[in-house]
Parts: sequence; C-alpha cells; structure tokens
Amino acid sequence: MQLRPLLRLIALVGALGAGLSGGSLTAQDNLAARPNQPPEHTAQFPNLGVGETRDEVARSFDAAPQLQRGMPARELLQQRRQLDQALANLEPQRPGFVDAYVVTIALDSDPVFAREAREAARVLARRYDAAGRTLALAGPDGTRDDLPQGSIESLLVSLAHLAEVMDTAEDALVLYTTSHGNKLGLAYHYGDTGYGVLSPGRLKAVLEELGIARRILIISACYSGVFVPALASTDTAILTAAASERTSFGCQPENDWTYYGDALINRALRQPVALEEAARQAGLSLADWEIKARVLASLPQVSIGAGARDWLPQIEARMPRQASTPVGRPAFDPAQFSQPVPAAR
Repeated sequence: MQLRPLLRLIALVGALGAGLSGGSLTAQDNLAARPNQPPEHTAQFPNLGVGETRDEVARSFDAAPQLQRGMPARELLQQRRQLDQALANLEPQRPGFVDAYVVTIALDSDPVFAREAREAARVLARRYDAAGRTLALAGPDGTRDDLPQGSIESLLVSLAHLAEVMDTAEDALVLYTTSHGNKLGLAYHYGDTGYGVLSPGRLKAVLEELGIARRILIISACYSGVFVPALASTDTAILTAAASERTSFGCQPENDWTYYGDALINRALRQPVALEEAARQAGLSLADWEIKARVLASLPQVSIGAGARDWLPQIEARMPRQASTPVGRPAFDPAQFSQPVPAAR
C-alpha cells in the first residue's frame, strides 16, 4: 500500500522513516454521515520541533509536544466529560492486596488501533483480575464511539488519577499502547485535529513524578525498542513490538489486529502462562509470520527487572486457569503470501 511520511520535521531532525496510510478528502468530508467512524488522515503531520539547533529540537520532542487544532468546542467538552466519567468509575485499591490497574490506549485514529486497544483492555483485565480497575482510551473503532479518545494529554491525566487511586508502593500499572511509531517515540495522530509525539524520556519522567514504580509496559509500534533503555528498571517489565531500529507490521486501518497485538494480546496473554513465557510465544509467532510474509524481522524486545520478578507472580497467580478464545480476524493471513508486504507502522 502507498505510504506517506508521518513527520515532516525540520532538516536538523531528518527523515524518520515511519509512515501513515493516506485518506481521501471525500471520506473525511462525509464522516458525519458514517457514525462511529474515526476521522481519516488527510493533512500532513505538522512540524512540532521548536528551535533552530539539533539540541533545541531534541528537547522539544523529549517534552512530548501535543497539538490540537480545529476540534469543535462541543467535542472538546464531550471528550472531557467522557474521560472524567471513566476515571470516576475506577475502583479504589484494596489495602494489603497487590491490585493491577490496566490502561490501554490507541494514539492514532486508524481504527485498527482502537479495535486493538478495546480488546486488549478486556484481555488484560481478565488476566490481571482488574475488573473495575481498567481504563480504555480508544475512541471510535468504526462500530462504536463510547470510550474516551486516546491522546498524550488523556494518557497523562489518567496516569495522574491512577496515582491517586492506587497504592503506588503496593499496586502495579499495566499499560498497553498501540499506534504508529518513530525513532523519537510514539506518534499521536487523530484525524486532522490531533498531533504529538510521546517520547521515552517524557513517559519515564511522568511515571517517576507520580511514583508509579511497579509497572508492566507493553509498547506496540514501530521502533518501540527505543523505550527500553529509558524505562527499564528493577520494578519494570517492558515488552515492545520491535527493536529500536526495526518496524512492526499489520497496521492497515481495516485490520482487527496488528501483528504484535494479535501474537501477544490476542493469543499468548490469553494463555495461563507467565508474562515472560507469553512474550516468548508471541516472539515465535511473529518470527514465523514475518518469515512467511518476507519482511525484515521486527525483533520484539523484553526486559523484566529483578524486582518485577518478585511481584509479578502475585498478580499472575490470579489469572484464569483456562485460556480464552482469540477474537477478530487474524493479523497474518497465509493467503496473502503473494500479496504486497504489510504496512510498516
């Protein structure tokens, strides 16, 4: 499929190599006639770099810039109310009990990400006994529009709220992000109204500011391995869809899953196995699919700190003993062997 550049940065930053599928103006104009359809990308991603030197640009992106433009005021109010209600519905932690709080987020309006974030919330809530303590920031997925939209701001506000509801010395955060990515971090891109980049440094700073030390971070995007050096810690388990120099696959808007989401969330994490074993199983599936699709291996990354190995068994001991059934269309279709390679993210 034809790809267009994700970011048009100033010359000091250079080409990043990540891409987004193009959308038609006609489809965008007719969006109102198709309820629950997420907006398509029709405009170029703006330059979010600030400054004239390489260091100034790097500092700008490390601060996770977010730009919203042209969003109707009533939609802004609706989104604020949806997020406030979703946060208010989260249950408090149970003293003396290691609770898991699950957050899943789609940072791009291509509907594959919303579908993936929605189902990931259900899978992770079931696995980690987090019913009532799960938040999905997904927006419309083509059939429903009943959840808050994902954005850098909505994620950071949600994490700040969780830090007040959970016991940060006892409980654990389970965060799943799905979006396009680049070598600077995760791309926030909502139609033609929302843009941004969430860098590893910014996510690390926020989690440290909030005191959320125990965490499972699953980052699904191209180049997501860039998050490992910044976020790895003794109490962190971090899994990424790709190495820092590799792309991941399956992000076509019509898909139900990306390759990584299908392999890890939809299949491996439905099994009653430890997180590290689930990551191993997902890696084997991905390697097989990528070989058959004749694409460069994504090389998903896994880092589990020594402290996380102590508390992970406490929350995984409550996982269901029976596997649940995968849902949706598989991300990898053997019948497409002779078709063009899947879109990189």
